[in-house]
Amino acid sequence: MNVSHEISLLVEEIQRLGSKNGDGQTSVKFGVLFNDDRCANIFEALVGTLKAAKKRKVIDFQSELLLQGVHDNVEIVLLQD
Repeated sequence: MNVSHEISLLVEEIQRLGSKNGDGQTSVKFGVLFNDDRCANIFEALVGTLKAAKKRKVIDFQSELLLQGVHDNVEIVLLQD
């Protein structure tokens, strides 16, 4: 699977699992995304896809690294729909 395709799938999953924040942007907590069965089946390396999407300015989150448990409450914000 290529990176662009994985990022587009990630956007779909954030839209499915997330909700609008105060700024009107869709956001989801990392723990919700990480623990979702459908996401687990789609993404072989979810954190890698998140980092690639952040680098391309598709999403944003306030952490350099995302680890299950430690960063479950980190909001992942969709910058582009």
